[in-house]
Amino acid sequence: MRFEKWQALGNDYVIVEKAALTWELTQARIRRLCDQHTGIGSDGILLISESDDPACVATVRIFNPDGSEAELSGNGVRQAVLYLDRANPGGPRTFCVLTKAGRIEAAVTGRDTATLEMGRASLTSPDYPGGPPDGRGMVEAAGREWNFQHVSIGNPQCVIDAGDGLEELDLAVIGPQIATADLFPNRTNVSFIRVDGSTLRARIFERGVGETSASGTGASGAAVAASLRGASSPITVRLDGGELEVDVTDELDVRLTGTASRVYRGEISTDLAQGLAALT
Repeated sequence: MRFEKWQALGNDYVIVEKAALTWELTQARIRRLCDQHTGIGSDGILLISESDDPACVATVRIFNPDGSEAELSGNGVRQAVLYLDRANPGGPRTFCVLTKAGRIEAAVTGRDTATLEMGRASLTSPDYPGGPPDGRGMVEAAGREWNFQHVSIGNPQCVIDAGDGLEELDLAVIGPQIATADLFPNRTNVSFIRVDGSTLRARIFERGVGETSASGTGASGAAVAASLRGASSPITVRLDGGELEVDVTDELDVRLTGTASRVYRGEISTDLAQGLAALT
């Protein structure tokens, strides 16, 4: 199996084309491939295949390291888009890919830079059933109450303004409790934010991943929450791994711009291939 390792602000994915696989990409195999000791090591897998949608150049499926499938990843899709652009030199630099969350329009603006039309965010969704029209709520975790803003942007986001205490938060403790709270039947991603003038500082806890250096959908949800409270667009979101730029319209349409780069190409060993084939 040939693969490429890519990263976006430290958020790394293994990119595999479906045609390169001789077995199904099951949860057990995903966990093995993502394991840094017994596999390749990554924050997830991007599976590229032909699209049944004639408007899209490819289908991109996104898998978390615990084997679950994500609806959308802004960092992951950006890596997939730049991978497809490198694989088709001289091809169109504006195109569509199909994800579990729907079509994503992409524009490659540089060798390592792309802009994604993430779609229109919503403040209500089945991922926060019974939530009010404004998407606000309160959740208990780590012995205290947290006010949050629910945002659906291809996947569920719970945005919490942590203010000056942001950097001291123990996301390894707080994140899982919020992500799996009964309010969110499909689990939720959690963004803890602080507004720093024209910049938004964010720390992200992703379901199925844990605290991550960067998240495109997390940054998008955070920017939507800030926009609802009067922040002007575009918004620079400063993450542990670097910065993303998010444009939010009055209608909550979201455009995400950032970088991604290839780390290396590789081919798994015969031993690993046999071990993966033995899993179900």
